[in-house]
Amino acid sequence: MESKVRDEVKKTQEEIIGVIENIEKVIEGKRKVIEYILTALLAEGHLLIEDVPGVGKTMLAKSLAKSIDCKFKRIQFTPDLLPSDITGVSVYSQKTQDFNFREGVVFANIILADEINRASPKTQSSLLECMEEKQVTVDGITYKLNIPFLIVATQNPIEYEGTYPLPEAQLDKFIMHITMGYPTHSDELVILEKHGTHPAIDDISPVCTGEDVSRWIEVTKTIFVNESIKDYLVSIVEQTRKNDKLYLGSSPRGSLGLLKTSKALALIRGRDYVIPHDIKEMVTLVLAHRIILTPEARMHGENAFDILNEILKKIPTPEVE
Repeated sequence: MESKVRDEVKKTQEEIIGVIENIEKVIEGKRKVIEYILTALLAEGHLLIEDVPGVGKTMLAKSLAKSIDCKFKRIQFTPDLLPSDITGVSVYSQKTQDFNFREGVVFANIILADEINRASPKTQSSLLECMEEKQVTVDGITYKLNIPFLIVATQNPIEYEGTYPLPEAQLDKFIMHITMGYPTHSDELVILEKHGTHPAIDDISPVCTGEDVSRWIEVTKTIFVNESIKDYLVSIVEQTRKNDKLYLGSSPRGSLGLLKTSKALALIRGRDYVIPHDIKEMVTLVLAHRIILTPEARMHGENAFDILNEILKKIPTPEVE
């Protein structure tokens, strides 16, 4: 039985590597970022990418969607965007003398919510039910969304003009919050070569299907997690609730997110079990946007990443064979 699981993990990892290499034809020098967007997909969560304009946030999501033969839609968030534009609306038909439901843009497998913090809070909140329950309720009728289902939201830093900070309740719905970062000198030279004459994304085509992704998600659920690692994970989350520098610690949703993403990362790295390093690598990406610092900590220049790293140093790493 164990041999069968390992073979399935190996086969799945090879297929995932094919997707990663396909995306790398467009996104240069960002292997880990590409792994993280696939981690969110396999963990059945959603991803928030925050960074300055022009570093490839939108291109990353479009490259993933183009690598998978599934339904992709893009929402350009603006101040005048309405909730019905996202979820859908019931329209009265004179011909049938009845209301017909017209699907919104969330009825797809991969949705790019571009510049999500430029829309009003009311429009932002229309995604809450979609993200948490994978369904939409309009006029009292509930409609199930497609599987697999991934929202990749991009946002500019909140200091930029015309932005509305996402409320804590919505931030908590994103399983991971990452940044792209600037490319290195050599990577930027390659970008000039690739994108200087025509869009590199035009050169890639699908290498898997939505059904393949659904199978990968099921394989992710089989990844083994030792009890000592689960205890280590919970100890980390508990410390966010006890830390004097934090006004608000992570919720149990953060614990589940940390478990799911660690299993997904283990699969991407070709293992059928989670190791402590998987937890450590995911901690800041999964928990940093879920915790709130005290005013005193902010005044002293502290940030969520430093505090989480301090917590990691204090908790003994379990030894797993």
